Amino acid sequence: MPKVLGLDPGLGATGWGLIEAEGNRLRHLANGQLKTDASEPLPRRLSHLASQLESLLADHAPDAAAAEEIFVNKNPQSTLKLAQARGVVLMVAARAGLDVGEYAARLVKKAVVGTGSADKAQVHAMVQRLLPGCAISGPDAADALAVAITHAHHLASARRLG
Repeated sequence: MPKVLGLDPGLGATGWGLIEAEGNRLRHLANGQLKTDASEPLPRRLSHLASQLESLLADHAPDAAAAEEIFVNKNPQSTLKLAQARGVVLMVAARAGLDVGEYAARLVKKAVVGTGSADKAQVHAMVQRLLPGCAISGPDAADALAVAITHAHHLASARRLG
């Protein structure tokens, strides 16, 4: 069963979720958050995020990865920091030899909950329903697991069509 890593990029906390997927059958393996210290300079925070993700990839050896795309905040500075963290996530995954799927938040919500306007609580509840018994380590990890589920379904569809 292929292991799929979902990532919800953020500078303060990047959520991650690892599942196994075979067709529509899903199994939770692990989830968590990669955190950086807000008191550190931006380059150090990005470097620390990269190191944490490299360790995560080495420990879990996923077969595929996917990341949530950026949404534009009202605060352009926040959007820029999010984009830099996302760039680190994409680069580290690509350097590890993974093709990285990219999904808009609305698409992930629609795939997991059934509507693109679902709130975080609805996403969290559906992830718990789709991965029974998993202890989710926070909203960022729930979003990352939702990204992994979305990517697993897209991979399964592509295999059936291909």
